[in-house]
Amino acid sequence: MVDRIDCDQGRFRQIVRGRIRQNLREYISHSELIGRKGKDLVSIPVPYLDIPHFRYGKNGRAGVGQGDGQIGQPIAPGSSDPGGGEAGSDPAEHILEVDISIDELAALLGEALALPRIEPKGQAHLHQEKLRYSSIRRVGPESLRHFKRTYITALRRQLAEGTYDPRRPRVVPLREDRRYRAWRPVDEPQANAVIIYIMDVSGSMGDDQKQIVRTCAFWIDTWLKSQYRGLERRYIIHDAAAKVVDEETFYHTRESGGTRISSAYRVAHELLQQRFPVEDWNIYFFQFSDGDNWGDDSRHAVQLLKESLLPKANLFCYGQVHSPYGSGEFLRVLRSVATGELREKLVWAEIDDRDAICDAIRLFLGTGR
Repeated sequence: MVDRIDCDQGRFRQIVRGRIRQNLREYISHSELIGRKGKDLVSIPVPYLDIPHFRYGKNGRAGVGQGDGQIGQPIAPGSSDPGGGEAGSDPAEHILEVDISIDELAALLGEALALPRIEPKGQAHLHQEKLRYSSIRRVGPESLRHFKRTYITALRRQLAEGTYDPRRPRVVPLREDRRYRAWRPVDEPQANAVIIYIMDVSGSMGDDQKQIVRTCAFWIDTWLKSQYRGLERRYIIHDAAAKVVDEETFYHTRESGGTRISSAYRVAHELLQQRFPVEDWNIYFFQFSDGDNWGDDSRHAVQLLKESLLPKANLFCYGQVHSPYGSGEFLRVLRSVATGELREKLVWAEIDDRDAICDAIRLFLGTGR
């Protein structure tokens, strides 16, 4: 019975995975999953999985295709006025919420968007020594005594001595029977990554634009967490000035000042120098803006990008979110100067609405960097 339950549960998980894979683009485009995210699991709404069954009509009445009929005549009770009628007593069709792990969601994302595995740099090919309890010794502290091994050793000794009585199965371990867990050093590969999110919070970036940014960040985090053992995130907001903030402030701050993108690049450069040395970290930048920038600041921003950020980054992604108040000028500047190393590590995407989120994520993460 247990095997049948496990088999049925496995089949159900496969059906759910198929439904999620089928509707993944819709999930990516909407922000409903963010509110359902736990520490290790995400609750995904899946359309109700109904079991096929017969639906019987009323006895004594003609069926479809039997006898004369008039144009417009309903073929079933209630079909002529689907929105009217009295309140019913039958249950409605429900949505089933299924918990899925972050790793499994990342795997589905990788399959759906054909994302390549990332080849880390930095400490990806170095090893960190860790201690694991993987051996047994005859001596050790009592807190590490291995009771099962101790019992088996004592039983074997009593059997060999002939002192074991099956009618009174009593096993008394002696001091020499005791066994203890012991550790030994194990080398494990270590790869750390930091994501630095940069967002324009000037007056032209409204709530709709920020929700698009938050949805993009959820899926970016999901994928990169599956690629790295250690993942850090930092958030930088800017208008005419920039600063490092926490996640809550990042998504809920709105200013009314001007825009200087170079101020955010300077803060990002200082953050790398102080906290994330390039030889130890895989560094990812994701910048979101409506493309507005003040005066000649774009030239200074591009210079900082070339000299201070791109040489240290695995990848720099720029997402231009459509805003009715934004000019989109900064993306045109990037396209005009994107040559050599700047073009090699720089990826951009225009995100006009929620439906464009999926394509933007494919562009950002499809490089395998």
